[in-house]
Amino acid sequence: MKKNNQSSGPDYKKIYMDIIHLKYPEKQQYCIKILSKDKLSATDIIRLNKIIFSLHSETTFSLNQKHRCYDKPAILEILDYQKKHNLNNTQVSKHFKISRNTLAKWKKKFLV
Repeated sequence: MKKNNQSSGPDYKKIYMDIIHLKYPEKQQYCIKILSKDKLSATDIIRLNKIIFSLHSETTFSLNQKHRCYDKPAILEILDYQKKHNLNNTQVSKHFKISRNTLAKWKKKFLV
């Protein structure tokens, strides 16, 4: 039986705090504002990844990029970001490092 206080997904806040504490303590000052939130959104997790891993190695970052998975709230947040900042698909794809085709499919599926 599942306890009521447990969520179904991983505790990203604890995972990233452990990574920073154990491997990258010098990057803690850059991540503290994001990690101080009660709940991390998909864009918060993307920002943490950029701060921690993209500066470490661009090759590692690009390999990890292939294994990203976005849930519906994350997709809607990215599409909302695009609308809020008045960006086209190319600009958003560069910002979040996702395919323009993926963005177009998301728009057809979720914004029609």
